[in-house]
Amino acid sequence: MGWFKGQFIDVIEWLDNTNDTIAYRFERHNNEIKQGAKLIVRPGQKAVFVNEGSVADEFTEGTFELYTRNLPILTSLKSWKYGFDSPFKAEVYFFSTRIFPNLKWGTANPIMIRDSELGPVRIRAFGSYSIRVSDPRLLLEKVIGTDGLFQVHEISDHLRDVIVPSVTTWVAQSGIALLDFAAHYRTMGDQAKEAIQKDFAPLGVEIAQLMIENISLPPEVEAALDKRSSMGLLGNLQDYTQYQTAEAIGNMGKQPGGANPAMGMGMGMAMGQQMANAMQPQAAPPPPPVAAAPPPIPTTQWYMAKNGQQVGPADVQQLMQQGLTPDTMVWCTGMASWQPAAQVSAFAGLFPPPPPPM
Repeated sequence: MGWFKGQFIDVIEWLDNTNDTIAYRFERHNNEIKQGAKLIVRPGQKAVFVNEGSVADEFTEGTFELYTRNLPILTSLKSWKYGFDSPFKAEVYFFSTRIFPNLKWGTANPIMIRDSELGPVRIRAFGSYSIRVSDPRLLLEKVIGTDGLFQVHEISDHLRDVIVPSVTTWVAQSGIALLDFAAHYRTMGDQAKEAIQKDFAPLGVEIAQLMIENISLPPEVEAALDKRSSMGLLGNLQDYTQYQTAEAIGNMGKQPGGANPAMGMGMGMAMGQQMANAMQPQAAPPPPPVAAAPPPIPTTQWYMAKNGQQVGPADVQQLMQQGLTPDTMVWCTGMASWQPAAQVSAFAGLFPPPPPPM
């Protein structure tokens, strides 16, 4: 009677004492599961029954008493038309649905991309990711098969091969300059995770988190960038030279036996002169010379006859003040004889034309 009782399984459970087991097949050997056996599915687990290679019923966390009435798919697969209390055989797979963190990914070889600032450049990238089981049935059918102990390392290489090209493709298409990558690692990781998820879903696995920890350039490119940064930090070359000279003088004094006094004096005097020149205010450049005023335009000096007398020399305005009329006789140097003012072109505009005859 004791031997007969030992052929039946009363309790089906999985106590996971590892941190990297995704799926475990309950070991029953040739034992049969009796009607009313207890199935214990703990938090963070799912259980799947398999009969002759076909996935049957699934259970989430909880405690269940197993009868044919609560195993409808298994009952159908066994072609049990009626539920009876006979024992049955089935494989039971337990799945851990917790998050498996801190899995590593990285580029095995440099990848060439085109950067908006640096042009074509080779980069390396690495980071970490986390996964969890989203669909035990798919994972069992597509990946696990008959493996009785399925662990993270058995799928991590395949997932890494999916992640690396997807991340590098997204980075190349993001339009973010390489020099700005560090400020966008979190955003880039979140967006790349969404793009990668469609590749994980058919495997029954969900990518819970994707972290980009570093995107690096070839050493020679980094060295060139360091030089460019150093030149930017140097600023004014004269100030940098003065600083270097002062440092050199200080270091000479620390050397054993001291420095050559004459050399030190010469360098000190040169340094002092440079500092004095730097501290003296720069004289403002003299203003441009004021252009000399042009000489006054010479005015013609005129003479006019008034009351039998000669008045002049005087300019036109002065003659008008003396009572110049159209008939007044005027003369200036260069004229052959005296003429009435009305007939001289210089006075033409001074007198209005006479009105037409009535």
